[in-house]
Amino acid sequence: MGSFSIWHWLIVLVVVLLLFGRGKIPELMGDVAKGIKSFKKGMNDDDVASADKPLDGKTVDHKSDEVR
Repeated sequence: MGSFSIWHWLIVLVVVLLLFGRGKIPELMGDVAKGIKSFKKGMNDDDVASADKPLDGKTVDHKSDEVR
């Protein structure tokens, strides 16, 4: 019961090929790659935009009531 027989693997392979078809898997991988590139570009754009903004330099003064 621990491992699958060759028939199980053949059935899984047939189901995968029926679902995705012959050309769908490379197309799907291409879409994933485009998504990753777009995400990286968006992250770089955010870094550049935040680097252009000057920091406003506001500070908050806090007095501690702690007794030692």
